[in-house]
Amino acid sequence: MPQKPRILVVDDEERIRRLVRMYLERSGFEIIEADNGKDALEIALNEPLSLIILDLMLPEMDGRDVCTQVRQHAETPIMMLTAAGDEMSRVHGFEIGADDYVVKPFSPRELVMRVKALLKRSGETEFFKADLQQTLSFPGLLIHIDARRVEVEGKEVSLTPKEFDLLVYMSQRPDKVFSREELLRDVWNYQFYGDQRTVDTHVKRLREKLGQLSERVSHYIVTVWGVGYKFEVIA
Repeated sequence: MPQKPRILVVDDEERIRRLVRMYLERSGFEIIEADNGKDALEIALNEPLSLIILDLMLPEMDGRDVCTQVRQHAETPIMMLTAAGDEMSRVHGFEIGADDYVVKPFSPRELVMRVKALLKRSGETEFFKADLQQTLSFPGLLIHIDARRVEVEGKEVSLTPKEFDLLVYMSQRPDKVFSREELLRDVWNYQFYGDQRTVDTHVKRLREKLGQLSERVSHYIVTVWGVGYKFEVIA
């Protein structure tokens, strides 16, 4: 499969970065983050990137200055993400080298579609040919993301929407340990409070359904005592 497009997300609000990261990673992109203009410029000039999503109001260096300096050295596509939605700001953004302009508040799903469209225009075609039927493959387990279908040892497993989302979210980051709070926040979108037993219940049911066809696959979801869960492929 072609290498994942690598996207730099620059915003001084951790909440915005987390939201954008969650949706883009679910679509198969690799994400790097920066919370200020100075770090963003250093990454943009020294790391291979497919796209930069750039806020304008940034500490240490304004997003417009970052865009201008990047354009002096690279042709990396730049999508501006900002609360400044007036015509003058949009025109100026394009004049200094932006390729697209998204106004806050924004729809995360629309942002993903615009990212994909911009990358296609910039030549990232091989990734999207493969991404049409994006599949995560592990021994005994196939997860068809676009079709929202899971196969264990060649047989389809019926999962609820949240069970599927939980499996995809964890399996896209093998060996990373997730706290229950992280899973509630990113899978259930509970920003401030949620019953952590919800996570435990869904993990239990997911294991049971996977285990009906393969005990080995059910053990891919590992309990990390005192912390949470992780997805680990066990030989």
